[in-house]
Amino acid sequence: MSRIWDCLFSKNGLAAKKIAKELISINEGERIPRVDDFVQSLDLGRGTVQGALKVLEELRAIQLDSRGHLGTFLIHKNIHVLKEIAGVGSLMGAMPLPYSPLYEGLATGLIEVSDMVHERINLAYMRGSKQRLEGLNSRRYDFVVMSLLAAEEEMERHDHLQIAINFGPQTYVTAHKIFLSDPAKEHIEKGMRVGIDYTSIDQSKITLLECENIGVELVPINYMQLFENLQNGSLDAAVWNVDESRANKAFKKVDFRTKSAKEVAEKASTSVVLIEKDRTEVMDFLSKLDKQKILGIQQSVVRKEKLPHY
Repeated sequence: MSRIWDCLFSKNGLAAKKIAKELISINEGERIPRVDDFVQSLDLGRGTVQGALKVLEELRAIQLDSRGHLGTFLIHKNIHVLKEIAGVGSLMGAMPLPYSPLYEGLATGLIEVSDMVHERINLAYMRGSKQRLEGLNSRRYDFVVMSLLAAEEEMERHDHLQIAINFGPQTYVTAHKIFLSDPAKEHIEKGMRVGIDYTSIDQSKITLLECENIGVELVPINYMQLFENLQNGSLDAAVWNVDESRANKAFKKVDFRTKSAKEVAEKASTSVVLIEKDRTEVMDFLSKLDKQKILGIQQSVVRKEKLPHY
């Protein structure tokens, strides 16, 4: 791409950057604005606009067809080259570490479906919904994937956020259960040491609701260390999702007893995409993504019909 930047230092090249940004949203086969329209909207000279369009064609960012009084039509565009010229980067999102087939499938679906609309996204993977929210609020990320439970809690505290996509139940995790280190036990009892990860809104809230008024010892712990600590006896119980295959095989799991824990656990199984309300360009992009195709790819990965890639 070095030749692109060499061309863009000229007067026509600087104008090409402005026009490239305008052409990103125009579909192939559609008429582009007239030269006079670009002159007025971008405060450029006619000759500069014409030179800029020629630069874009020479760089193979676009192919135009002039049809006389009907106007000029966009026959082909290379969206990736146009974006590089315009200085518009790919959107950056964050989602959980892909340690389960559901997460792997969701990441694969987001990548593949964004490619279908010729606008690939980049994904970062990080543990803990609170860390992802911090990244969203600091604009390190344009969007974040989390549970409906975590998203609603955050939106109650901050009215500048909104849900862009709701993928529905059992798209984030299949379900949460209580995992017990002693197979003879049937539920969480008084005096038990129960693991809690305060960086996970889902795990911590469900744990607090299930343990309310029981008199347990809450042990702060990293979510990814629950297995080891249940196994070595440092913990007696922990709320965990059933998609963790090691835990399913190693420990007894039981349902929640409290109604409140059961209700929030369903919201914790639903995956959503959270964005800032004023990021209209992010919402416009996400609205182009076919949710059903994303979910179809996710299930193909879960059923091992498709290899994950992200």
